[in-house]
Amino acid sequence: MATFKDFRNNVTPNWCPGCGDFSVLAAMQRAVANLGLEPEQVAVVSGIGCSGRISGYINAYGFHGIHGRALPIAQGLKMANRDLTVIAAGGDGDGFAIGLNHTIHAIRRNIDITYIVMDNQIYGLTKGQTSPRSQVGFQTKSTPKGSIESPLAPLEMALAAGATFVAQAFSGDLKGLTTMIEEGIKHKGFSLINVFSPCVTYNKVNTYEFFKQNLVSVDAIEGYDPHNRVQAMSTLMEHQGMITGILYQNKEAKSYQDLVPGFKEEPIVNQSLELGKENFEELLKEFA
Repeated sequence: MATFKDFRNNVTPNWCPGCGDFSVLAAMQRAVANLGLEPEQVAVVSGIGCSGRISGYINAYGFHGIHGRALPIAQGLKMANRDLTVIAAGGDGDGFAIGLNHTIHAIRRNIDITYIVMDNQIYGLTKGQTSPRSQVGFQTKSTPKGSIESPLAPLEMALAAGATFVAQAFSGDLKGLTTMIEEGIKHKGFSLINVFSPCVTYNKVNTYEFFKQNLVSVDAIEGYDPHNRVQAMSTLMEHQGMITGILYQNKEAKSYQDLVPGFKEEPIVNQSLELGKENFEELLKEFA
């Protein structure tokens, strides 16, 4: 059985020392190992940005896509080989700016993949500009007098779009983050896991200390029910999104693959691609 060390490769991450993405990588490696998976059973798809490099730092199938397009690739992978554990990963710019449309439609399809967003509220790779997650008044190179735009509320958006698994974690809590990823992978449907992953170089506001002081766990909320969508939405709004844990899960909704008519249990990659004469002639009749 594989251990988390088997999911390491010889590529050294070039993230800044202290970057929260190191913990996300470690949590992913631990989660898939804890679930008894082997490297050849896992595929990691990423987009562009500091976080986009993660697909090259894990010993599994990896695909480094283009900006905002990790989810279409991940969905295609899952449809071609439903036996693969498919994880998409990216930053808040990748998933909530240029890739937001893909995020919403992947959510509503409920395709069985896990999407991990490393949310640092800034564009780190391009040297520090506001992102869709930056707070009003946030000063960066692109907003020297402070951002005047309201930040996107991704988890509330996900709930409104019909998400069946919504969770949030903090890269400063490796154990909790690992558990969130494990639960997301086990969920039979689309799993959105937003991870507060501090940028130590360009974001001096949303720091590790900031999150430690402001985050509240759903476990600390008396009577919280992760199967109550209305409660999840109201709790997020009440705490301005500063919540960690599994916020909502619907185990009854069927995944996209289970709803596609005639979609076989055997992965497409294992099926014969040969088209017999009888089937060929039957297809020709449609055009004759």
